[in-house]
Amino acid sequence: MTYDFDGKQYRQASTHQKEWGAKLIAELKLQGHERILDLGCGDGELTAQLATAVPSGAVLGIDASEGMLAEAGKHSLPNLSFRLLDIREMEFDAEFDVGFSNATLQWVKDHRAMLRGVHKALREGGVARFQFAGDGNCSNLIRVVREVMACHQFVRCFTAFEWPWYMPTVDSYRQLLAEGSAFREVSVWGEVADRHFPDAQSMIRWIEYPSLVPFLACVGNHDKQRFRDEVVQRMLNTTQQPDGRYFETFRRINLLARK
Repeated sequence: MTYDFDGKQYRQASTHQKEWGAKLIAELKLQGHERILDLGCGDGELTAQLATAVPSGAVLGIDASEGMLAEAGKHSLPNLSFRLLDIREMEFDAEFDVGFSNATLQWVKDHRAMLRGVHKALREGGVARFQFAGDGNCSNLIRVVREVMACHQFVRCFTAFEWPWYMPTVDSYRQLLAEGSAFREVSVWGEVADRHFPDAQSMIRWIEYPSLVPFLACVGNHDKQRFRDEVVQRMLNTTQQPDGRYFETFRRINLLARK
């Protein structure tokens, strides 16, 4: 299942995602001529940074959300383009030097198929560099959301609900790559990126976007605000620290692979 997101709201709530992405871009040590595919480009801010880093190359950002691409399209560079495309439906053939993805691939359930598509999209010697959520990520939010989903006034809304995220352990993801990857060089490692939000409003913005989108989609219009308010209040009560900040666990999986 894919979800549509409001790119403007995401931009305002994604400070830590942007920090992670900027770090990934710096690690790529780009030469300036590469062709890059950004999988799940979101609001396009990092995609534009990639395009700036390759003035003699080109960058294509793909995303399945029209709302995200509406925001991404505000970035204008001659070597930058965006396309409405589900990652699962990629059919590129040896077109890119780099496959890049930041804080997106937890939304993709079938990573075997995704990795096959990325491998096919890369030229010989091309590099895939991904970072996404792994086991233990957002442990407070996940616990709270499950509690609220089970409340009597909401439980009926989720009888056919499919959990939106794939968050494997590092070991299981290494095993997945070992069993079915065509990449010739593969490194997989975990990263602890726990975060303290400085105030309640910054925590609330992150809770609302994009984390609650899949759950609110299942709740009737008359109950959406009640569901949102219950999650937010429980999260604030659970995660507030003695210094007034709010804490959440962020556990990331990193992949570096070469074709």
